[in-house]
Amino acid sequence: MFDNYANDHKLTIAGTTYRSRLLVGSGKYKDLAQTREATLASGADIITVAIRRVNIGQDPNAPSLLEVVPPSEFTILPNTAGCYNAKDAVYTLQLARELLNGHKLVKLEVLGDEKTLFPNMPETLKAAETLVADGFDVMVYCSDDPIQARMLEQIGCVAIMPLASLIGSGMGILNPWNLSLIIEQASVPVIVDAGVGTASDAAIAMELGCDGVLMNTAIAGARDPVRMARAMKLAVEAGRDAFLAGRIPKRFAASPSSPMAGRVA
Repeated sequence: MFDNYANDHKLTIAGTTYRSRLLVGSGKYKDLAQTREATLASGADIITVAIRRVNIGQDPNAPSLLEVVPPSEFTILPNTAGCYNAKDAVYTLQLARELLNGHKLVKLEVLGDEKTLFPNMPETLKAAETLVADGFDVMVYCSDDPIQARMLEQIGCVAIMPLASLIGSGMGILNPWNLSLIIEQASVPVIVDAGVGTASDAAIAMELGCDGVLMNTAIAGARDPVRMARAMKLAVEAGRDAFLAGRIPKRFAASPSSPMAGRVA
């Protein structure tokens, strides 16, 4: 039983299996020490790194994130946060591959504007095609449009990452129906990316059948990031268990917990 329980919480992406279905970011913490403490509390194996904003060796004279979340302990997931066109996104991940000794697993995000940070889907599709052809394993941030999600999978992306709501908004899952449609059709992992605000949001995503949840602001921006990281870990696990257990159907009438048949009086 316990072996099956542990396996239920494992996530496989591009042929590699990870112990946790929670993925976390590495930005917005007060310092590198807090980054490490919260990351450990989350239990996450995959840590996203914004190559254009975080030092992982580009500046040898500055502290490196890899000193507190080393590749020997975590899977570093370089991302293209801050890119607004396919060309910049592709260049950024090619740079990351050099800095990380040929690392193939990456997170693609091409943004539409600075106000909403909503994905620019035409540029995202273009960049995905180029990166997949170049041998990258592409996890991709996208809109919650089932058609666009299907196109990204057909291109060869190894994980589809629709937003729950705008990045950093904390609004939670605004369109569970679209997420359900994406999950139903996908043959690669579907990981909610962006918009999670608290533990219940993460649990709901997992209860819908998502394969994982990625978050940064919800943890780093909390009053107590380390405690919130632990809460998110438990929420993802609880949501996964609830999905596998199968919830009861919703009814418009009461249903007694104790059976009526065979009662004493």
